[in-house]
This record gives sequence, C-alpha cells and structure tokens, in this order.
Amino acid sequence: MTRIDQVTASEVTVSEAPLSEAPALLDGPALWPAQAHTPTVLGRQLVIERGEGSYVFTSDGRRLFDGTAGLWHANIGHAHPELAQAAYDQMRRLETYHTFARFTNDKALALGERLAALSPIDRSKVILNSGGSDAIDVACKLARRHWQREGRASKTVILSREFAYHGLHAYGTSIAGLEFNREGYGTDSLVPETARVPLHDAAAVAETIERIGAENIAAIVTEPVQGTGGVNPPAPGYLEEIQRLCRAHDILLILDEVITGFGRTGTMFAAQRYGVDPDMITFAKGVTSGYAPLGGVLVGPRVWEPFYVDSAETPVFRHGATYAGHATAAAVALAHLDILERERLVPRVNELEAVLRTELAGLAERQEAVVDVRVAGLLGGVSLADRLDAVAIADDLIELGYISRPLRGNTLQISPPFIISDDELRGFVTAIERAVEDATAH
Repeated sequence: MTRIDQVTASEVTVSEAPLSEAPALLDGPALWPAQAHTPTVLGRQLVIERGEGSYVFTSDGRRLFDGTAGLWHANIGHAHPELAQAAYDQMRRLETYHTFARFTNDKALALGERLAALSPIDRSKVILNSGGSDAIDVACKLARRHWQREGRASKTVILSREFAYHGLHAYGTSIAGLEFNREGYGTDSLVPETARVPLHDAAAVAETIERIGAENIAAIVTEPVQGTGGVNPPAPGYLEEIQRLCRAHDILLILDEVITGFGRTGTMFAAQRYGVDPDMITFAKGVTSGYAPLGGVLVGPRVWEPFYVDSAETPVFRHGATYAGHATAAAVALAHLDILERERLVPRVNELEAVLRTELAGLAERQEAVVDVRVAGLLGGVSLADRLDAVAIADDLIELGYISRPLRGNTLQISPPFIISDDELRGFVTAIERAVEDATAH
C-alpha cells in the first residue's frame, strides 16, 4: 500500500504506508477513476451532480466556475435545454440505427452533409464514430490503408510531436508524445511503426524524415494547438513548413482537432486559423459540446476517392463501430451547430481571446512565479515556476470556486465555455493570481 508524497502534472512519487491503511482505499467506490493516481484522489473526489451555463454544482453544495469546460468540450455551457429537447425528440422517434453497408439513418446523413459543408477540406467525406480516440485510430489506420492500396507497402510509420496527446486507444497511446502515457505496456509503442519529432523544430522534422526515409512514412499527426501537452500554439511558420514537408515527401497530414474544432480557436477549425490544408481532420468534443459522445474524421478526396470507384476491384476500408452515426448523438450535434451559428459563438471567441491575452499578460508581469503564458483563441496556459505545484494550485482554485487542471510543464489550463462574460473571464484569471500569491507566500 502506498501514500502520495508529491504530485506534479506528469509524475508521482510514492512512499510505503502501513498496510493498516489499506481498507479505507480498497473499500472505496466501485468506479475506477480515470487518469488518476488512485490513492491520491480516493476520499476527496468532487461529485458533480448538475450544471448550469458556465457553472457546475457538487453533491456537497459547491458552485464552481467551469474554467476547463469539462475536458475542453462544454463550449455552449451545461444543461442547455435545446440539446436536451433534441435528444428527447430523437429518442422518441428513433434512438439509433447502425450505418453498416446498405443501412444508415437520416440524422447521420444530415450531420455528414452539415460537417462536409463546414470542413476546411474541400469535398470532404465524413466518418462518424464515438469520440476522439476512436477518430485517431480510424485516421491512422486509413493512412496506412491508403498507402497499401497505392502499392507502397513500406509506408507504415506514423510521426507525431513531442508532448502530443491523441487519446488513449491503441494508436493514440502509441503516438503519444507524453511518455508517461506510453509507459508500462512492455514495449515502446503498442503499434511499433511510430516516432516522435520535436515540439516546434521543423528542421528536426525534416531530419527525421531523412533518417527514417519518406518511403517508410505514412502520415504526420499533429494537434494545431497542443492541449494536454501544456497549451502549446504552433511556432510561427511551423505548421506551414510541416505541410510543405508532407507535400514534398508524399506524406499524409492529419490534424487532430478534437480540442480545437468547432470554434475553440476563433475559427470553426484551427486549420482555417493557421492556413493549413490537411488530408484528414479528426474531431470530437466540440461537435456536440459534450452533450453526446460523438467524433469522427473529415477525409480529403485524395484518400477517399479510390474507395468510391464503381468497380468490383474497389477495396473496402473496414471502419465502423456499433454507435458510429448514432442517430441521437447526430441530432444533438445538429442542434448544437445551430446554436453556435445563431448565437455567433465562434466570433465571440475572438473577442474573449483579446480579453484573455490582456489579463494573462498582466498576470505574468505582476507575478514572478508565472514564467510563461500562452493563448490561442479561448485556450490558455499558465506555466508556473518549479517552486510552485500546479496540482496544488488547481486544488486551491477549487476552494476559491474555480476549476482548472494541471497540465504538462507545471501548467494550468484555461478553456472555459464560449458563453462566459468578459468579467467572468477576468474573475477566473484573478482567482489564479490569488492562488499563486497564496502559494508563493507559503
């Protein structure tokens, strides 16, 4: 049995505790906490029982400002009646029907058309599934399937960036740039043909392509703005150079927009903000604002056209899951996209970005313990000096009525819902400053 001594955003150090302490932990809730050093969280979990707009409420009566929009997803806030009604109406009509072979359902078809119209990839096809990790698995498999169909069987390697997070399915685990998400499975990579490149160094990407050989590389996967890796916007010119290298070496470019898609960076997709033309885009989270589990892949014609040729020799891409194209999830997504457009929430993100930049710049000027701040749309990261602990600061913020999360690099996450007011955003940054001041004083 172990007891926690210290926790950082990326590691824990534990020491032995008496076995007599074991029953208190072993007799805890049946639900296994996700992404947790279990002994650290048991007995002090916050049970969220309802939400309202930008706030959530716990079973012990706390009202907390949701400064992370859940896990980056609650873009229109919590408990929106229109989305509840959309789900209710659809379930009364048809909960779902699968989309395999000759079968489909009307809501999945309608959502596919809506997403293709919004896509920054011209003439997109849309693969639907249940979330971001699903989407990454499908995109990486499709990249490899594309080159096998092209007769270029050696092109199997998937490149990804240092500090990247792409979910925790087999492929997402394999291409993770956060080493602690890859460790402990008996091999360096669950899927062996993967490699990492440095965070912002395009020249190093070119060197990696030279070392591995372009003839062996199927795709490069990157988040336009890294989320879990510490809220890292791209260095100027980085994504453009990655795109150039992909075109020059015949490598597919996959943008992971699970966090950035549907307005988080002030454009519908970050590809539009940064002027990137990828071969595929993965999405999830913001497509339904988290009201239903749904994700997918936008696929460019270079990849999808050969699978649509009217011939007996046309190959089958074996994608699909029971809930791919789930009718109720699709109905919720359609209602959510209506709200984004009607309430002009994507342009609103640009206004909020200006507020966030000003507030974080002031925070960094006033607080020596704040060593860096980063902003892209309504995504912010506040990196703290090593003498402070982002985990402890996040705990202190809860006591002040605000939710943040510790990320890699001793960084605090800022990604509130799009519906917040300017004053609420300023209040969140003020709370972070107070927590930093208190921690510094003690």
